[in-house]
Amino acid sequence: MTPTRVVAVAVVLAATAALTATFVSSGGKGTADAATNLSSFVPIERVRPNVVRPRTGPDASTGRFTVDCGTNGNRKFSPDNPVAQPGVRNGAEHVHDFVGNLAITANSSDADLDTSGTTCVNGDKSSYFWPVVRIDRSVRADGRDIQRALAATSGTVVCPSVRDRLPAVPTGAKAVVDRQLADLERYRVAADRRVTATRGVHVQLNNDVLQWLRTRRAASLAAIGDTIRRAGGQHPARLRSLTDCDVSYDAIHGRLHGGHTTAPRSATPQVTCPSVRDRLPGVPRSALAEVDRGLGELDRQISEANQRLVTSRGEGGAGFVENAVLGPLRAKRTAVLDRIAIAIGRAGARPQGLDALATCTLDQRGGQPSTAPTGSASPLPDPQGANLELPNNTGEILRPASVLIEYRGNPVGKVVPMPKFLRELTGDAKPTSRGPANARATWTCSGFTDRLSDRYPICPPGRQVQRVQDFPGCWDGANTDSANHRDHVAFADRATGACPQGFVAIPQLRITISYDIPRNVQLKGEYALDSFPEENHNPFSDHNDFVNVNSARTMQHIATCLNKGRNCR
Repeated sequence: MTPTRVVAVAVVLAATAALTATFVSSGGKGTADAATNLSSFVPIERVRPNVVRPRTGPDASTGRFTVDCGTNGNRKFSPDNPVAQPGVRNGAEHVHDFVGNLAITANSSDADLDTSGTTCVNGDKSSYFWPVVRIDRSVRADGRDIQRALAATSGTVVCPSVRDRLPAVPTGAKAVVDRQLADLERYRVAADRRVTATRGVHVQLNNDVLQWLRTRRAASLAAIGDTIRRAGGQHPARLRSLTDCDVSYDAIHGRLHGGHTTAPRSATPQVTCPSVRDRLPGVPRSALAEVDRGLGELDRQISEANQRLVTSRGEGGAGFVENAVLGPLRAKRTAVLDRIAIAIGRAGARPQGLDALATCTLDQRGGQPSTAPTGSASPLPDPQGANLELPNNTGEILRPASVLIEYRGNPVGKVVPMPKFLRELTGDAKPTSRGPANARATWTCSGFTDRLSDRYPICPPGRQVQRVQDFPGCWDGANTDSANHRDHVAFADRATGACPQGFVAIPQLRITISYDIPRNVQLKGEYALDSFPEENHNPFSDHNDFVNVNSARTMQHIATCLNKGRNCR
């Protein structure tokens, strides 16, 4: 235990009666603090009741629909965040629990999600995921270490890859699209220069730079889609979701921990295959549909292979993955790549060398390629060892005792079904570097759900530590995602439950995660949330993400259940 923690333990245990709860409302009225000592913990009895339950009106939808997706018994852990950082491998820099959809990764398409298996007992293929909680009795970096490292570190701008998410590019559009993709990288480099010119965390600068970059990327992405469509190609799906970039403080890992962890192999491997889209020439108009089918099939093959890695964990011997996953994948990719080459060759020059792209490997070292200046930091490794550890996110992962997933109605009126593939997130993983406007207090104890804290709770004997995470319950009626992954949905008014003007009420998702944590662990401050490095386990960085892959029929059933005031499952 660090000296900071030792002092904090003494203060808290000797002066518990003097503690008062600091509740930072869901509107973010407060400051974000990334300190990691017992000032981040509070006895739940000292938190004042603060949960407002709006009065229900005569047209309220008062029902409740629950779904059991388990507690991640499959051990689907990943540092990807497919909602907030689509296309960015290892983008979260911390580990998430995933339940529901078995195939989802940072690169999953809607079609991949729709063909996946699921852990949900009712067949719901939706993906629900949140940062893990760990028990760590060893010394973590204390708040002073983090602040010193941050003060000496420059952030870097990281953006989702666009080229790997495009459909077949028509011959007549290839040169223009290549220039537009180059513009995207030019904008990222310009933004990166502004951020790397400073040391430490500068919230206003980060937000200004990211907004400048978001505006330009949004225009370029729209132009890319229009260019492809005008040339006869398929309009790229979900390009808007690739708009937002982020400021990464990966370099802090090198300053705190000397780069990589020591374990030689990743505990959460994924299949990595060569990019095919980069190797294709402009595609003749007559071949576009067939090439797009082939590219979609290649994506689904990777998704199925990743799902197989999850469901077959622990099976077979040393050659199992090669024989049961990689070998069959190589054969299937070879066939599809051959069909793509033949389709293009019918109306133009047949691309050469595509067969060399059939062989895939396991990414067991991994990490997103570093965008930091050369020599400033090593890429963050994938989670390592039996405990899936990352630098400063160490210790035993604590399996939830239970996970309650429920859809709730609206106190003002009826709800309409969510659209399929709606993305939602709640909370903010980076209140320190982005500001606390979107952060939400989630922590409580069983029996005390009338109060939520932005600090880790110390619960009375026999009570469970809980995270209660409410998602937005209002939708703009048109979009399943937005540039910042937030603007297409909204929270209802906290006092009345009414949706903002222009939004309609949808089934409002609530996820309650409960943990059996020994009380001595709570009192010593030995449990904590996985987090980005600059947050240093800040409890106010708690968050949760969701992709709706319920069928239209199931979602209509959920809405009907809520509107009729029933309890269903």
